[in-house]
Amino acid sequence: MDQIIDIATDGRHLSRDRGFLKVSEDGAEVGRIPLDQIAGVIVHAHGTTCSASLLTELADRGAPVVLCAANHAPRSVLMPLEGHHAQGARLRAQWQARTPLLKQVWKQVVVAKIDMQAAALKAVGEVHGPVTMLRRKVTSGDTTNVEAQAARLYWPLMMGSEFRRDRAASDTNALLNYGYTVLRAATSRAVVAAGLHPSIGVHHANRGNAFALADDLMEPFRPLVDCAVRGLVARNGVQIDTEAKQTLARLIALDLQLGNGLTPVSVALCKLATSLGQSFETGKLALALPAPPDPLTLAGLGA
Repeated sequence: MDQIIDIATDGRHLSRDRGFLKVSEDGAEVGRIPLDQIAGVIVHAHGTTCSASLLTELADRGAPVVLCAANHAPRSVLMPLEGHHAQGARLRAQWQARTPLLKQVWKQVVVAKIDMQAAALKAVGEVHGPVTMLRRKVTSGDTTNVEAQAARLYWPLMMGSEFRRDRAASDTNALLNYGYTVLRAATSRAVVAAGLHPSIGVHHANRGNAFALADDLMEPFRPLVDCAVRGLVARNGVQIDTEAKQTLARLIALDLQLGNGLTPVSVALCKLATSLGQSFETGKLALALPAPPDPLTLAGLGA
């Protein structure tokens, strides 16, 4: 099963040892995990050191290494240069994708995000009708920015009327930062594995954002983090302890309805990225977007 590894204790050394990521402190081993089970490594501790051979092994498996600031927002992501046997052709198709196709991609992503937001609100007993209605107003490319309209309705209901989304804040926002970092790492891995370039976004186009496409594709999955954070805050407050990190890291194993069966989030991200790559190559849009989990599952996240 895919796992996100979090390194939060200063003085740890990460190395490769016969197919395992080994964690050591003062020369003594304190833990290990099979490399093939790692979906990503998130480093918060400032005194962490890594061997070059470990970084190479993680790159071979498409597992990103995310370096975070004190507010748990990512500051750097190490990703492999190659990720797919047909990467060259797919990258050309991605770069040459026509604007109408890109606009339709973003429309479907926004609609899927709004559906997930509405399902999340319904699951936690909040009014969801106005958010649900907005999905009908999303146009090609979301030129009227319905995504932002939905966000203005969604956040006060999900997190309280006083909440403001601020990446630099140390309150609930820090928990959201961590959860989104986990999700971004898993999405980045999926993008590279699909032979796509993470900096060539569909909608996000900040010149300084090397992971614009990952930020695009993770949008429909964000409300899963929001539900988990809401549950964590209600139970334990805003502290980011080991239990909170483990709860958020486990979200990539949550089963979602995709097609005719259930698929873990990490696999759903891979299928979504792959379907986007295939859409670029064929010129015909066919995105593999999951349906929201059932209300009981959503309400239980973080509880």
